[in-house]
Amino acid sequence: MAVTINTLREYKQKGEAFSALTSYDSTFAQMVSESGVDVILIGDSLGMVLQGHDSTLPVTMEQMVYHTDCVARGNRGSLIMADMPFMSYGTIDAALDNAAELMRAGAHMVKLEGTDWMKDTITALSERAVPVCAHLGLTPQFVNKFGGYKVQGRDEQTAQKMIEHACELEAAGADIILLECVPAPLAARITQAVKAPVIGIGAGAETDGQILVVHDMLGMTTGRVPRFVKNFLAEADSVQDAIAAYAKAVGERTFPAEEHTFKA
Repeated sequence: MAVTINTLREYKQKGEAFSALTSYDSTFAQMVSESGVDVILIGDSLGMVLQGHDSTLPVTMEQMVYHTDCVARGNRGSLIMADMPFMSYGTIDAALDNAAELMRAGAHMVKLEGTDWMKDTITALSERAVPVCAHLGLTPQFVNKFGGYKVQGRDEQTAQKMIEHACELEAAGADIILLECVPAPLAARITQAVKAPVIGIGAGAETDGQILVVHDMLGMTTGRVPRFVKNFLAEADSVQDAIAAYAKAVGERTFPAEEHTFKA
């Protein structure tokens, strides 16, 4: 049975953790979906892991549409989420046009990075049948504003603001909240504050779901390995076994462990 947003809502209501991974092509999409992973993200992270850029900013809409189409062809029942690349949702009209392209290519929902300034855009998308994931915390498209890739929400003032933003974006129509690189206690507070399923990456074990870049969980990270990454291929006999082990660990809440999380 295909995973839908209602499936993820039911997981949250039951307290069952769900798994997500990035994929960028048909082969990985089929392996990921057949290994029990609930959500596939076509991330603009492809700019770094596939194209060799030092950020996600160079990725274009044309490239995102291409990779979404590839993933949709290989998918076997996972929910497909596609990133809206840098400045593709700078205006509401641009967001509507570009989201439509991704949905036509096979996405089931789109993901946007930002805070309360996205409320009107999210509402416009939601009203026009486009499900939305709102990405908070470390938002890689804002790397130049942040001055690097840094944990967000470590002091109480910014933590409270992030909780408020999550609630506001949910009220605007966001179906999922994604938290990246935030302290585990803050992620737990946000997960409790919203009814929408919350996916974490570097956000502790108390979110409703977990996501990793597939290259990272297979030990293919180049350069510094982020704290929140675990190499599941190191203890598996094949890529498919490693993906299945990841999905199992997330479902049992044995991943992420304390060493994969950030404190305030």
